[in-house]
Amino acid sequence: MTTWVLLRGLMRESRHWGDFPARFQQAVGAERVLCLDFPGNGQLHAGHSLTTVAAMADHCHGQLQVLGVAEPVHVLAVSLGAMVALAWADQYPDDMQRMVLINTSVAPHNPFFHRLKPVNYPALITTMLFGSSMQREQLILRITSNLNTTVQAREIVARWAAYAQDSPISTGNILRQLLAAMRFRAPPYSGKVPLLLLAGKHDRLVNAACSRKLADLWACPLYLHPTAGHDLPLDDADWVIEHVLNWQVNTNVAPVLQSENQ
Repeated sequence: MTTWVLLRGLMRESRHWGDFPARFQQAVGAERVLCLDFPGNGQLHAGHSLTTVAAMADHCHGQLQVLGVAEPVHVLAVSLGAMVALAWADQYPDDMQRMVLINTSVAPHNPFFHRLKPVNYPALITTMLFGSSMQREQLILRITSNLNTTVQAREIVARWAAYAQDSPISTGNILRQLLAAMRFRAPPYSGKVPLLLLAGKHDRLVNAACSRKLADLWACPLYLHPTAGHDLPLDDADWVIEHVLNWQVNTNVAPVLQSENQ
């Protein structure tokens, strides 16, 4: 059975994938697609968020056991979720068959001012810690997406704000997740788990130079979307699916090292 696991980032939960999981499952022909929430988010919002990425990886490993997944899984992960995927592959390499990491960044390979663009610091600190759920979601959409349709943006923010009301994330859990991301140091990449990097060239949150650096360091393929932002599955789901499909076919034959629009 082919199982894909999808992991979201800071303050995000399974519902933030929208219709991407269903579209992705149909396109790649997976028998099962699992969207896991981290403690403190979504269905697990009442619990305390974990303060290390390693503990989040332990959580993912445990969830496979709870869900009765015995075979190695394929992982597609965004941002903080991508950090967790790296730790997961390092701690439990037998769990994973391949991974796709989207707009990630990691110490010590990427400087802090590339991992989180300084222009966002004031708004993030003020709004994330003291803003209303609506203000938070408006800011998150503005800095993570390059969608330019006003009506669509309003609909997305309203939907996300409803998620936040239904499964509120506490200020303490926001800080715990930030602490986990800040403390994480990438383990050596062994190459045992095939890796694909995808990034938005116009990501307003994380500099695309982070993905370029990791692709060079780990000798893995990188594709850069020419217009998309941080939330690539939201901005252009079809593009993500196309590149995952092509890479999946190629890596079934032999490793392919290439990059696009670098």
